[in-house]
Amino acid sequence: MNDIIKTLLIFTTAILAIALLLTDQPNSYHTMAQATPTPPITEDDEPIRIETELVNVLLTAQDSNRRFITNLSKEDIKVFEDGEEQEIFAFSRQTDLPLSIAIIVDTSFSQFSIIDEEKEVAKTFIESVVRPNKDEVAIISFSGEIMLEQELTSNLIRLRRAIDSLKISRPSPMFTFPTTPPISSGSSRLSGSTALWDAIWVASEEVLSRTPERTRRVIIVLTDGRDTSSRKNLNEAIKAALIHDITIYSIGIGDDFYGGVEKSGLNKLSNSTGGRSFFPRDESQLRQAFAEIETEMRSQYLIAYQPKNQRRDGSFRRIQIKLVNPQLAKQNIRLIYREGYFAKGNKTDKK
Repeated sequence: MNDIIKTLLIFTTAILAIALLLTDQPNSYHTMAQATPTPPITEDDEPIRIETELVNVLLTAQDSNRRFITNLSKEDIKVFEDGEEQEIFAFSRQTDLPLSIAIIVDTSFSQFSIIDEEKEVAKTFIESVVRPNKDEVAIISFSGEIMLEQELTSNLIRLRRAIDSLKISRPSPMFTFPTTPPISSGSSRLSGSTALWDAIWVASEEVLSRTPERTRRVIIVLTDGRDTSSRKNLNEAIKAALIHDITIYSIGIGDDFYGGVEKSGLNKLSNSTGGRSFFPRDESQLRQAFAEIETEMRSQYLIAYQPKNQRRDGSFRRIQIKLVNPQLAKQNIRLIYREGYFAKGNKTDKK
C-alpha cells in the first residue's frame, strides 16, 4: 500500500510541475514563434533614381617637353560636340579612381626574341600600379587564338603567375578559318578569334565592359601592330572601346627580322580613344613607356557635360577641347582626349 501511495504522489507532483511550466512559459514561446513581419515596400520607400545623360571625357595635358600639366581649371578650357559648345558640368583631377586594366600581349612567333623583356617589364608595372582591393588587371594573350590568362584581379601573385606563363605560339602547319565566338561561360579560353583587332574587341566587350561604371578602363597592348586574320576590323575595335569608355595605350614592339612594327593602326587605335602610342627600341625604352603610362593615368582630368543634342540615334559625336586661357595657349600645350563617342540608340543600349 505504501508503494502505491508513493507512486501516486510522484505522479501527481510531476503533473503539477508540468502544469506550472506551461503556465509560466506561454508568453516566451509566443514571442519566439512570431517574428515581426517586414512591412511592404511602398512607392515612397523606393530609392529615387535620376537618369543623367552625361558624357565623360578624360583629358591629358602636356607641355612641349612632354611634362604633364596638373593645374588646369574648368575656366581654362571649352568643350565642343560636333562644333557646338557644351556646358561643362564637372571638371576634376583624376588621381584616385579604381583602375581596371587589360594587358594584351602578342604571343605570335614574331615576338619570340622580345617576349621575355615584355614579361619582366609588365610584372614591374603591375607591382607599381595595382592598389590591393581597389585596382584590377586582366592578362590576355593572342596569336592564333585569344586566351584569358588571368581574369580581372588585384592579386599580384596570380598576375605574376599569368605573365610568367605566357609562351610564344609556334606557327601552325595547317591553315584554319577564324571564328569569333564570345567567351565561354566558366572557361578561361577566349576561343576562336585571331589577331590584334579581335583581341581589342574581346577585351572591350567581354572583359572591361563588365566593370563598375565608376572605374577607369584601360587597355595596354604589346604587339608589332600586324593583324593577319581578325574577323573584326580596326574601326570595329575602336568602336567597342569608345562605347565602353576605354582608353588604349599601344606599345609597338617587334623584331626587325619579321618586318618591325606597323605603326599606323596602333596610332589610330590610341589617338581615337584618348591614349598614346609608344615605339620602344630596347628594354630601357620599354620600361620608360610603361612608366609614362602609369604617370599619365594619375595625371588626368575628368570632364563631364550634358550634351545639347539629346537624340538617341546611335550616331558618332565628335568631341573637341580647346584651351581658352591666353597664357596657357602660348605654351604649346598638347591636349590628349578621345575623338568622340557613340550616342545611345535606345534605352537598352549600353553606352
